[in-house]
Amino acid sequence: MKNVTDSFLSLGHWPSAGSFGFNTDILATNPINLSVVLGLLIFFGKGVLSDLLDNRKQRILNTIRNSEELRGGAIEQLEKARARLRKVEIEADQFRASGYSEIEREKFNLINSTYKTLEQLENYKNETIRFEEQRAINQVRQRVFQQALQGAIGTLNSCLTNELHLRTISANIGMFGSMKEITD
Repeated sequence: MKNVTDSFLSLGHWPSAGSFGFNTDILATNPINLSVVLGLLIFFGKGVLSDLLDNRKQRILNTIRNSEELRGGAIEQLEKARARLRKVEIEADQFRASGYSEIEREKFNLINSTYKTLEQLENYKNETIRFEEQRAINQVRQRVFQQALQGAIGTLNSCLTNELHLRTISANIGMFGSMKEITD
């Protein structure tokens, strides 16, 4: 440390007139050289450093501004997407509600249609039963009439003799003849 102070003290004792030379004492010349270099760097490098820092600052601000714009756009898109989602949910609820009411209406119509079809089938069944009953009654009547007629013919054939048969024919011919005279 003593050499450093000695070098500073010796600066004041340099001969003014004389020669120019190099001081080879490293400890005495380093602080001076460093201060000169730092002074030159600060003087000339201040603008370059300031420009570099300003450019860096501007890039950071532009990046922040772009990020804010992108964020704003993303928030806007998110809000639009949420609005579309709400709209779609409302439409889905409406479709669901109308679908349920349509299902209920179709179910009611199907039940009514089925009830009417069953009612018609019941009516057709009853008509068919009445028709079959009437047909069965007519068949029984025909059968009874045929049996009665066969019984009457059998009785007449067994009771009717040739003489009675000729008298019946003559009486019927007489009746037809008198009916003919009345109509003429």
